[in-house]
Amino acid sequence: MADGGWVRVPVGDDAGRWVTRAACRRVLFVVHNVTSATRLLDVLPLFDADPRVQLLVTCTGSSPFLAGVPELMAEAGLPVLPWEQAKATPVDLAVSASYGGELECIQGDLAILSHGIGYNKRLATPDAGRRTPDAGRRTPDAGRRTPDAGRRTPDAGRRTPDAPASASAPAPVFGLAPEWLLHDGRPLAAATVLSHPEQLDRLRAACPEAAATAVLAGDPCFDRILDALPYRERFRRALGVGPGQRLVVVNSTWSPGALFGDGDPSAGGAGGDLLPSLLPRLAAELPADEYRTAAVLHPNIWHGHGPGQVRAWLDRACRAGLTPVPPLEGWRQALIAADCVLGDHGSVTFYAAAIGTPVLLGAFPDGALDPGSPVAALGRTAPRLRPYDGLRAQLDHVVDTHDPARYRDLAAQVTSDPGRSAELLRRAFYELIGLPEPAGRPALLHRLPLPAYEPAERTAPVRVLTRVTGTGPPEVAVVRYADARDDDLGDSHDPDDRFGWDAHTAVHEDTPDTGRLRLADVILRYGPADDPRLGPPPAWAAEVLGRHPGCGMAVYVTGPGRCVVRTRAGDVLRLVAECDGDGRVDLCDPAAYAAGLYGWLGGKGIEEAVGEGVVVVTGGGRRWVGVERVEVGG
Repeated sequence: MADGGWVRVPVGDDAGRWVTRAACRRVLFVVHNVTSATRLLDVLPLFDADPRVQLLVTCTGSSPFLAGVPELMAEAGLPVLPWEQAKATPVDLAVSASYGGELECIQGDLAILSHGIGYNKRLATPDAGRRTPDAGRRTPDAGRRTPDAGRRTPDAGRRTPDAPASASAPAPVFGLAPEWLLHDGRPLAAATVLSHPEQLDRLRAACPEAAATAVLAGDPCFDRILDALPYRERFRRALGVGPGQRLVVVNSTWSPGALFGDGDPSAGGAGGDLLPSLLPRLAAELPADEYRTAAVLHPNIWHGHGPGQVRAWLDRACRAGLTPVPPLEGWRQALIAADCVLGDHGSVTFYAAAIGTPVLLGAFPDGALDPGSPVAALGRTAPRLRPYDGLRAQLDHVVDTHDPARYRDLAAQVTSDPGRSAELLRRAFYELIGLPEPAGRPALLHRLPLPAYEPAERTAPVRVLTRVTGTGPPEVAVVRYADARDDDLGDSHDPDDRFGWDAHTAVHEDTPDTGRLRLADVILRYGPADDPRLGPPPAWAAEVLGRHPGCGMAVYVTGPGRCVVRTRAGDVLRLVAECDGDGRVDLCDPAAYAAGLYGWLGGKGIEEAVGEGVVVVTGGGRRWVGVERVEVGG
């Protein structure tokens, strides 16, 4: 590279000496942060299979959330131009999904997309400093756009996105205000891409000068979600959610006023920090075999605080069964799979409502939103979490009483052209480039991939309640609570903890709290039966029982629907659940089968279980589990 890292091919002063295809039109993708990049990745396939176009990518460097951007651009596999080179390089089209940075310096037509559900958030009047959509700041340097001649000094009156500008002058709406849309009184973009006419109405009211640049082209992110709706059950099974179980997705946008935020009033929050109690309560109040939990957090949380820090904050919840969904891919599949979304004022929660999923708002800073926006309307419509009442009752009520048509009018405002964004966007892009669209090839977006199978693996201690039901063949009701200690649970949190139930504790062998292993009634682990580090399951179980004399049963879960157990008496048994009616393997955690057998053996004989199997009853349903002896040695 030369000129401080400038690329020499396929663009550069002497690029003509090195390129193979010299006549390509140039399309520059302008990345601000991982959040905006996700929308650019949505539309990247619109240029597939067109040898007339050379794609390039750059980063403005204007966002506070730059972590993760270099890796993302490298993974895209496109030539990465330093921002200074990008500003100096003529292009036929630049595509951005944000208004940050010196976009007015780009040498070519600019198309700007929203990176969420349209434009909803109010941002305080920009202060001096580098212009970023995340903090509402503009650069004061010569030649860069400034909001007005009397711009504020760098530190004076600095605000955050959730803070209102003043009681008398509300902050403008990001993406619809002249501060963002105009440069020297003229529209910044050649195409301001909107997804619905309601956005155009607000644009005309707020910045009529830019109305002529508006292009109605749908929502590519939402179209990908709509396309994948028929595969909901596959996405649920990928997360280990079986029939009769409910998936609760915890979703948070970024900022102190969000669900994951600490509510710091000085930073725009509402003054309450819900998170420290919410995550443990999800595990303590929701039975593990009836509910599955996942977290979808805004990329600015991950990359602002650091992935390691976020994982540390979520550590206890993850050990209790919460699955953190990666910020770039997988969140849409989790949203489709969800039975309920516990969310806030971010776009993801609105997308959930738009596809008919019940939502419960755990945080919602109304003052941070344009009251005329669809997201603000969701806040006036959706139920709010009562933080001091039981979570399970609230979640169940939201799901059980949900009317699929409840948010129909709001859903209609996501896009005026559902399923057509690829067609409309490609047409707009190629008109700006000055090329006819590729002949004979429909405009297509990438399908959402099927995520890897990722069931919950709980390394936190699990409190297990069992009750033998009836007087006939072996049948045991099982209720399990992960990470539940006696001081976590009251009557409202543990409705099944009453007379007639037996209790025991099951602990994963890899628990960080090794002291709990000495007190465990059951010790378990998950893994392939042929793992040479552990030996076959019976050998591992014998080792565990020898090391922990207080343990009554060792359980090795070898895969979906099956496990091997060894009792203190030396019986080695294989438990295999009957498949579903369509032949698919049961997705209930096999540790629940072992819990049922343990409960049965508390007062019954093993031979009856071996002869007839055990019916294990959880809130998610009834399943027959075959019990057979395993010959060891010999």
